[in-house]
Amino acid sequence: MDKVFKALADASRRQLLDRLHADNGQTLGQLCENLSMTRQAVTKHLKLLEAANLVATVKRGREKLHFLNPVPIHEIAERWIGKYERGRLRALDELKKRLEGETDG
Repeated sequence: MDKVFKALADASRRQLLDRLHADNGQTLGQLCENLSMTRQAVTKHLKLLEAANLVATVKRGREKLHFLNPVPIHEIAERWIGKYERGRLRALDELKKRLEGETDG
C-alpha cells in the first residue's frame, strides 16, 4: 500500500490517472497530448503507477495501451476511509433514533 500512497502523492500522476479514468486504454502518445510534461516524464510517472498496480498495460501490435486499475484505490477506501465513515454513520443513526424518540430495547 505504500507504493500506492507514494504514487497518489504526486499531482502529475493523479492527472494521468484522471485522464485514464476519463478515457481508459490510451497510448503514451495520447496521454502526452496537452500536458506540460515531456514524454520521458510521463513515461517515468507511468512506470511508478504500474509499480503501484494503479495502471496495467496491454500490448496491441506496436502500441502499448494503458488502463486504470481501480482496485488499489478501492482497497485504500475500504481500509482507511470506510472504517472511519462507518462510525460516523452509526453515530448519525443513533442521533436520528434519539431525536425521533426510538429506543434500542
